[in-house]
Amino acid sequence: MKILAVDTATEACSAALYLDGDIQQRFEIAPREHTKLLLPMVDSLMTEAGLRPQQLDAIAFGCGPGSFTGVRIATGVMQGIAYGAELPVVPVSTLAAMTQACLQQTEYETIFTAVDARMNEIYWAVYQRDAEGYAQLLGQEKVQPATEVDALQLTGYGIGSGWQRYEQVLTERLGGQLIGFDADYLPHSAQIALLAAVAVKRGQTVPVEQAMPVYLRDKVAKTTLERAAQKA
Repeated sequence: MKILAVDTATEACSAALYLDGDIQQRFEIAPREHTKLLLPMVDSLMTEAGLRPQQLDAIAFGCGPGSFTGVRIATGVMQGIAYGAELPVVPVSTLAAMTQACLQQTEYETIFTAVDARMNEIYWAVYQRDAEGYAQLLGQEKVQPATEVDALQLTGYGIGSGWQRYEQVLTERLGGQLIGFDADYLPHSAQIALLAAVAVKRGQTVPVEQAMPVYLRDKVAKTTLERAAQKA
């Protein structure tokens, strides 16, 4: 199985190529440089593997939640390749990708994933390790104030930038349900490719026209007046 994966939902920009279980990745933390970096990353991976897009089985992308502009960049690249090569698509949650990295690197079973969503909110999700070792979402991914998070009465480990921005609020909110946290996790295309391979095996691809970004927040930007009122 051959899958190309791309992600630009956060300050990290990455692309990965899944080749029958082996994963090669290009990754760089470069805010506002995604449009310059992503296509060269893709070209490098494909050239190194000696592949054309038509030889892929699917293309995956980090569908969000995350930066509105960033998610659109990965979506645009995905659409261009998928349409041109007539490939099925696998949208993969950026929160799931972060969680999968933690599951691979630790022995924790339940993960509280929180990403700073700005506007005094976080993207929040609770994941558990399934029987095969993959991230399984419990409930729904949400955008909400840190003061309103719900850990579903579970004990788990926190990851993501939300833990840096709202450490005190989240630790007080969760109390004894929290084992610890690491705020440095970012989504990587390597995990997006891995989760996409699982989805392909399970028949969970979609046509490119149905592969949409996930923003969670209906209102992606506040008016100048609203922002001014919030600061007052």
